[in-house]
Amino acid sequence: MGEANRKGPLAGVRIVELAGIGPGPMAAMLLADMGAEVIRIERETPVDLGVSKPLRYNLTLRNRTSIALDLKQPASVERVLQLVAGADALIEGFRPGVTERLGLGPDVCLARNPRLAYGRITGWGQEGPLAQVAGHDINYISLTGTLDAIGRQGQPPSVPLALLGDMSGGALYLAMGVLAAILEARGSGKGQVVDAAVVDGTASMAMTFFGLAAAGKWQPERGTNILDSGAPFYDVYACADGKWISIGPIEARFHAELLERMGIPADAIGPQMDTANWPHTREVLAAAFRTRTRAAW
Repeated sequence: MGEANRKGPLAGVRIVELAGIGPGPMAAMLLADMGAEVIRIERETPVDLGVSKPLRYNLTLRNRTSIALDLKQPASVERVLQLVAGADALIEGFRPGVTERLGLGPDVCLARNPRLAYGRITGWGQEGPLAQVAGHDINYISLTGTLDAIGRQGQPPSVPLALLGDMSGGALYLAMGVLAAILEARGSGKGQVVDAAVVDGTASMAMTFFGLAAAGKWQPERGTNILDSGAPFYDVYACADGKWISIGPIEARFHAELLERMGIPADAIGPQMDTANWPHTREVLAAAFRTRTRAAW
């Protein structure tokens, strides 16, 4: 897509993306979707991670152009620095120290373009005992405690899609930080490094639950609270055809409406928020949902 044809709130913003996987490309995609011009610097020989697929199915690479360069060659590094000189931001997702060794670290890039927002994303952060340790989404969210909180009572933690760590705690926080740095540079003329880490973003997203736990309103055992499958009115149920239906009437009036529509007398289950009633309520709801198909419900 040519710059003249780009639309959106970020039209006119230029971003250099050093090719990586996971949260970096996702953040670049979000910015490109909002109109930014993103140039992705690809490896001349792509790394096969065992999950290769035709490029047309890799949706996180949409809305941008790419250049294949060997960053071990000085001429290629200089080409990237030329692009950086005219860019608003750079995004990279290598392990700590890699861009520095390539000659594309923050100091070099900011020397070439003092207004640059230098965005970097890692799993564990740039410093600390795990900084150089390999990992993936499941490892990062484990350290934050969020993985331990997901699942049913008496069962192991449930492995979520890589949405919680890489795409939310990582990509969204990186994109927000890069945008903030671009805005700051437009006012002050000074660029900065945006150091995003999946563990930091994921822990930040969990702050509501940390607060509830500190207030004694959230039990540490998974599957015993309102929002973690503990409550029978915030869960999924099997229907007559084996398909599943989700319900979430937390508010009293919505809970009353659910019971009315299902033909269940309120006094058959007792007070909604009395946890002593929850096992019986779950049995009643489960039996009722099994009487009809999902489409019927």
